Amino acid sequence: MKAFQLQSPRSLQAALGLLAGIEESKKGRAAVPMAGGQDLLTEMKEHLAEPERVVNLKSIPGLDKIEIAGGRVKIGALVTLQQIEEHAELAKVARVLVEAAHSVASPQIRSVGTVGGNLCQRPRCWYFRNEHAKCIKKGGSECFSHDGENKYNAILGGGPSWIVHPSDLAPALVALGAKATVRGSSGTRTVPLEEFFTLPSEGSVLQENVLQDDEILERVDVPAGPAGSRGTYLKFKERGSFDFALASVAVSVVVHSGKVSEARLVLGGVAPIPWRCPDAEKALVGKALDAETLRAAAEAALHGAEPLAQNAYKVPLAKGLVVRALQSLAKT
Repeated sequence: MKAFQLQSPRSLQAALGLLAGIEESKKGRAAVPMAGGQDLLTEMKEHLAEPERVVNLKSIPGLDKIEIAGGRVKIGALVTLQQIEEHAELAKVARVLVEAAHSVASPQIRSVGTVGGNLCQRPRCWYFRNEHAKCIKKGGSECFSHDGENKYNAILGGGPSWIVHPSDLAPALVALGAKATVRGSSGTRTVPLEEFFTLPSEGSVLQENVLQDDEILERVDVPAGPAGSRGTYLKFKERGSFDFALASVAVSVVVHSGKVSEARLVLGGVAPIPWRCPDAEKALVGKALDAETLRAAAEAALHGAEPLAQNAYKVPLAKGLVVRALQSLAKT
């Protein structure tokens, strides 16, 4: 690991100042924010990132709070995954988020990992994580996974990079219609979380979200769900212990008189961003959650999938997760 400065500011404004005014590193940003640090420090150990300065956000008070009022939820970027999974009141208004947090890694990692870090973590593709492989995500000219080892890569939204977004919280928060509050040197802005993540074909292939170098994710806001709201998160992983999703699904529906009046369905582990499925949502609205409706929604969710040589298994896997998730909601 390359030597670096560690700074621990006491305010967001001070943190923003520390992120600016330093020459660019040969490998990406010269100054980077750190939340839990698990992903960032791994990148630094593997020489994928070599910042001159690391800005420790955990020294800033107030970013580790969960506030619930009138069903609306505000979650600071430094709230840990453990805080979310153990929050009884949050489980009543955002069950899908609590289930997603519980699915992440191990209890030890969840006690340190943060909301901001989980949303902003970098891809797990082994070509990207290999410091000797200059893939397109690191300024190279091609995505080696396309014609190489691609068992874990994207089947939806791929190209020119076929990464998958590794976050479990992201699909759940998109399903809940959450918004991100971003603080930067030029002020504060609010971004629907669905628009926070970017496809490799949109903007810069070198990044996965809309954050600028002088911006920090401050918090995530979840709107109050209407009466009849219910949701769940299902994840399939290769190992029985902690692992990233081969495929996952987050579903949030509103049910009145036995029929779905609103629906948001988001896939994880299959695309470079949390993959919202509007056709599947349309297949649900106005229908009862019966077997025929569930099958139609699953087919619609994976419509347009383009598997690579080694990951076609993700199509039936994701369809099965959609059906199982909706079945569980039909029983609640």
